[in-house]
Amino acid sequence: MRLAQVIWLIATIVFGPAVVASGQTLVAPTPAVEVSPPPEQTRAAQIVPLTYEAALQRAMAVNPTIVAARLRRSISVASRRVAAERLNPEVRAELARETPKEGYTVALPWELGGKRARRIAVSDAAIATSEAELNQTIAQVQSEVRHAYIARFLAENRQMLLDEVQGLAARARDAAQARFEAGDAPRLEVVQAQLALADVQNQAEGARGLVAGGRAALNALLGYPLDAPTPIVTTIDVGPALAVDAALARARRGNAELMTFDRRLAEQRARVRLAQALRTPDLTTEGTLTRRAEPEFDTGWRAGVAMILPVFTTHRAAVRVEEATLAQLTGEREAALARISGEVVSAAAIADAQRQQYLRYRDNIIPQAAEVERMAEDSYRLGQTGIAAYLQALQSARDVRLRAIQSAADLQNALADLERAVGTPVTTVP
Repeated sequence: MRLAQVIWLIATIVFGPAVVASGQTLVAPTPAVEVSPPPEQTRAAQIVPLTYEAALQRAMAVNPTIVAARLRRSISVASRRVAAERLNPEVRAELARETPKEGYTVALPWELGGKRARRIAVSDAAIATSEAELNQTIAQVQSEVRHAYIARFLAENRQMLLDEVQGLAARARDAAQARFEAGDAPRLEVVQAQLALADVQNQAEGARGLVAGGRAALNALLGYPLDAPTPIVTTIDVGPALAVDAALARARRGNAELMTFDRRLAEQRARVRLAQALRTPDLTTEGTLTRRAEPEFDTGWRAGVAMILPVFTTHRAAVRVEEATLAQLTGEREAALARISGEVVSAAAIADAQRQQYLRYRDNIIPQAAEVERMAEDSYRLGQTGIAAYLQALQSARDVRLRAIQSAADLQNALADLERAVGTPVTTVP
């Protein structure tokens, strides 16, 4: 009994006399613990949709191709240090049995014709060429990022549309089931509605795969883990059309490929001048200290000048090679200008046509398709039409909206081609 009294006393102190007296189960109170969301939910809440401008900034910073291209400039800078090096002097010691028996010679070569300055000029032009090639690489990566962004935009919009169509198909199935249970429709309509729903669900499953593939492709360009969520903005902004003359003027000023050709031409002109300077013979001055020429003298000296005579080799052939290379680069630049001009005109025309097509879908056709969907559903629920007409209306509206999404993607791809040809941004993207 005394043990029971001790237990009762401890319980009264801990839980209070009211709880003990009521005979309730004695459970120690649990302190309140704040439940935090899982890390995945926290990260998802912090994720901000990735805009195209943000994607470009990310690519400029971490894209592996751009990072590797930036390393080429260090090679060009190191090559300039090599070009600025001067020729080393030569030291020669001679021992002979005749007098003078010892000779110590120092020979110092001198480059004439400005060869060192010409080499430095070639290296400076090569640095400018590497910078232009970097800009060309950046333009190429930007084009790849834009195409990948557009492909993902198309896939995600297609998935959202098919998810919405699944809801419509489910409502059609429910309506058919309700009419069948009321005796207003045959079992065939229920089966047809279920078949339509299954078909849409199958297409939605394929769309999810395209979304995953598009996400992985874009993440690879942006340096993200391939399975990172990285949501994007799935709206589209259509800017004003770019006139052909303005596009051509921009291309001639800012196209990265043409600018690379200009830098290569400047480098090649510097190489031509270097080849011409190499035709000038170099001098070598020598000074010799002689010893042990007894009985005439004990210590003497002599000096000399040496020059290679351009008799058999005049380096004229090397100049012709560099001049021929310059002519070839000039022709390649003219060909590139003609090709780019054609691409600009073609891309501008296609972009204008795609812009008009997309605007018609957005402003006229899509609202009409949505109205047809509503009318078809109301008509079927009221028993005015059969399930075949209802499903056909849903399929037609779905096809129209899919074509509208494809039209938006075609517009952005045309603008991407125009931007690549012009070399500067022409409009915004989703």
